[in-house]
Amino acid sequence: MIEHWRGLDQIPAGWGRCVLTIGVFDGVHRGHQALIGAAVERGRELGLPVVVMTFDPHPASVVRQGHHPALLSTLRRRAELVGSLGADVFLVLPFTPAVAAIPAESFVHDVIVERLHAACVVVGENFRFGHRAAGSVALLENLGLRFGFTTLGVALVGEDGVTVSSTYVRSCVAAGDVAAAAEALGRPHRIDGFVVHGEGRGGAQLGYPTANLDPEPLSAIPADGIYAGWFLLGSRRSPAAISIGSNPTFSGDVRTVEAFVLDEGGNFYGRRVALEFVQRLRGMERFDSPEDLIAQIGRDVARTREILGVT
Repeated sequence: MIEHWRGLDQIPAGWGRCVLTIGVFDGVHRGHQALIGAAVERGRELGLPVVVMTFDPHPASVVRQGHHPALLSTLRRRAELVGSLGADVFLVLPFTPAVAAIPAESFVHDVIVERLHAACVVVGENFRFGHRAAGSVALLENLGLRFGFTTLGVALVGEDGVTVSSTYVRSCVAAGDVAAAAEALGRPHRIDGFVVHGEGRGGAQLGYPTANLDPEPLSAIPADGIYAGWFLLGSRRSPAAISIGSNPTFSGDVRTVEAFVLDEGGNFYGRRVALEFVQRLRGMERFDSPEDLIAQIGRDVARTREILGVT
């Protein structure tokens, strides 16, 4: 079971040496997985615990005021994914203007050396840190010689000229290309939230009752359209046809995320759930009548069954 620390004050008294990897790790995509995997391997070689340090909120929202990148994963989900890769500690460092102003050399001395006692620091080859991103892998290597830790720079992951990054995954999600996002993530893109009351139109008028999701703030929501995916409630994973958009057939003006959970009844209101996106079926369309929409939903459901391999 991975330990969760928030802030440096939660580092236990008497904490010994460790292997440390640092990054935002939003989405824990295949590049992040390679990085954390390298840290876990080094930790096992040295017989030391592996600490994964991340930041909250996203540093870009502090460094560039008013800029809030869409988030590919919640902190809770990030911790789950990091734990599944074999890390021992998930350390969240609150990112404030004061933290952003720490010079790179001071961050190494005060945080990496004095607080975490890192024996090895594992980072991506393009890693930057410290005030105005002045720190680099080369600086880590030089300071490591002074303070007694080694540095491992891990090559970026990519293929066909595309580097796997959180920015790339966000662009895929924003375009509705959830299949490409899944390829980069190593699993379907997911959003978490709570089921809330909607218009009630799905069941009463259309015969397809939906669970309306109120996503976690700043979640990366795919482009408007209809998707085949999965509805997750606890350990239960059910096939679902997912709609994102403003219901143009009924002149809607509020963007919603709704899931028709196939072959599943029950009241989901107030429950924390997640949606995983496997493939985009079509864009959001306006139909001439509810009957035309109902016929199309039937085709969407049939296509969802086909894609997900369910009968």
